[in-house]
Amino acid sequence: MNSDGVKSDRVKVGAVKLDLKKTLPSYAARQGRFDIVDIPSMRYLAADAEGAPDGASFAGALAALFPLAYALKFASKKGHGRDYVVPPLEALWWADDPAAFTSGDKSAWHSTALMLLPEWITDGDVEAAREAVAAKVAAGNAAAADLATVRVRVIEEGRCAQTLHVGPFSEEGPVIEELHATLEGAGLALAGKHHEIYLSDFRRAAPEKLRTILRQPGRVRG
Repeated sequence: MNSDGVKSDRVKVGAVKLDLKKTLPSYAARQGRFDIVDIPSMRYLAADAEGAPDGASFAGALAALFPLAYALKFASKKGHGRDYVVPPLEALWWADDPAAFTSGDKSAWHSTALMLLPEWITDGDVEAAREAVAAKVAAGNAAAADLATVRVRVIEEGRCAQTLHVGPFSEEGPVIEELHATLEGAGLALAGKHHEIYLSDFRRAAPEKLRTILRQPGRVRG
């Protein structure tokens, strides 16, 4: 209302909370449908890990990523006047020996945990948020070491096959095989790393209700 009691159409700056899951086509995937999509260059917070998804290394990466991501969200609202929903956790997975990745030998896996950065977040914002989080962490402990390794990374995947898997991670195998077949059917060879986007919080959701976007980059055969 204005001073005359008339409702104002003016929108308060920062009142709208952006949810990238609902605005970016790269988050659009449906169960049972295997799409060929073109993924633009994207900028992430990234933290590397070794071993199984339920191991200490991956847990350490997440323990560094989440506080930093939320510190950036709050700093954005205060400093940029722009609020947003923290995007879902993502991860790249691979193994030096591809057979280890498909055989279930998770101790040989490598990963990079990722959280997407809105385009207006600067490298300076990231460093300021890192300092703010580090100030709350005791120097010399594992959390401080993990936080120091988080970096900003630009990922360019280009043409990919993508689908939504609903259910336990242990049942992804046949879906991944069909994902690869979709790429091959489009005349593309596998390229890059297996990419997962966790639309559900796997720390809390029941396994049968997990919703995970599976993505595999490809390249033109040559």
